[in-house]
Amino acid sequence: MKKSISVFTFFFVMVLSLFSFESAAADVTSTFKVNGSCGMCKKKIETALRIKGVKKVNWDKETHLLTITFNSSNISLDEIHQRIAAVGYDTDKIKANDEAYAKLDECCKYEREQ
Repeated sequence: MKKSISVFTFFFVMVLSLFSFESAAADVTSTFKVNGSCGMCKKKIETALRIKGVKKVNWDKETHLLTITFNSSNISLDEIHQRIAAVGYDTDKIKANDEAYAKLDECCKYEREQ
């Protein structure tokens, strides 16, 4: 009986570690520029990325750099850039449309590149 419990426990731990390994292998950390200017921008940018697949996100208002850790099997880096642009912020890949930018509070508006 003890042997069968030990064998079951061994296989259970192996299966669990296999799933953990697959999940960690799909995690990607990326850093890129997102325009913004204040603490409210930080909140809006980070809130827009509270979605399935995003593990950790931090936007630095001084450097304008966003660091994000996400599961690449759930969401792509392009989709992340699109989510940010959809709430009015330009990234180094995608420029927000003028309508989304116009909806930003005055304190959140930044000098846009042409």
